[in-house]
Amino acid sequence: SHLSRSAKTRQVALQGLRLAFSSRTLPEFLLERRLTLTDSLEKCLKKGKGEEQALAATVLTLLCLQMGSCPEGEEVFRSLKPLLVSVLTDSMASPGARQSCATALGMCCYIAAADLE
Repeated sequence: SHLSRSAKTRQVALQGLRLAFSSRTLPEFLLERRLTLTDSLEKCLKKGKGEEQALAATVLTLLCLQMGSCPEGEEVFRSLKPLLVSVLTDSMASPGARQSCATALGMCCYIAAADLE
């Protein structure tokens, strides 16, 4: 079906981002595209299931690592944090997605959260 095809396409794209963010430092490139990336990750976390959500949370973690503790990095994390918490606390979400969101929350809080919550 069209829906499963587009989910597969998004997963492949997320895997590509995960690889790129893991192997290269791209802070300027990411700063310029952070809103597009945030928007895409938000859609994957909201509408995706299982593997797609897990990948999106992993990509977010790598994005935070790349951007560091700059105000823009904090802003990206702040906008996606409620979604991470939502997936983490959703008993219907897959264990992999929940684990990935927990890791993202921990790492991003450590790197990008201005206020020490």
